[in-house]
Amino acid sequence: MSQTDLEGLQEFHWMMDMLQSVDVGIVVLDRNYRVKVWNGFMESHSGILPSDVRDKSLFSVFPSITETWFSKKARPVFELKTRAFMTWEQRPYLFKFPNYRPITGSEPFMYQNITLSPLVSANGVVDHISMMIYDMTDIAAGKKQLEALQVHQSEEEERKGRTFL
Repeated sequence: MSQTDLEGLQEFHWMMDMLQSVDVGIVVLDRNYRVKVWNGFMESHSGILPSDVRDKSLFSVFPSITETWFSKKARPVFELKTRAFMTWEQRPYLFKFPNYRPITGSEPFMYQNITLSPLVSANGVVDHISMMIYDMTDIAAGKKQLEALQVHQSEEEERKGRTFL
C-alpha cells in the first residue's frame, strides 16, 4: 500500500469516526427512502442499531412518519438539488425520541429541527439525500417558558386593571 493510499484510508477512518460521534443525527436515504447511513446520535436516541435499519424503508422503521408528507418535502431536494427544512415550531419532531436531558427534563420528547440536503454524485445526479437532525429541546423549552410567563404577566396586568375600574 502506497503512502498516499494509507493517508487516504486514515482520513476516511477519522471522517467516519467524526460522523459517528457528532452530536447531530445523520441519516442518508436513497430515492426509495431506504436508510443507507444511521449515525451514532440516531442509534443512541432511537435505540436502533445501524444494522437493523440499513436498507430498510424509513417508513417501515418509523410508521408514524407519513410517506406522502415526507415525500413532498424530499422531492425538491432530489429534483432541484436544493435543501429543505423542518423546524420544531412547524412540527415538534420527526422522530419521537424521548428527552433525556437533565436541564430540560420537563419536556416529554426531543424537539427537532431537520435539514434535508442533496448528495450530488460525481455525475451530477442526486440519488441520495442526507437528513440532519438537531436537538432543539433546550430552545423549545425556553421559548415555551417565556411565552407562559408573558401570558401570566398579561393576565396579572389585566386583573390589576380591572381592580382600578
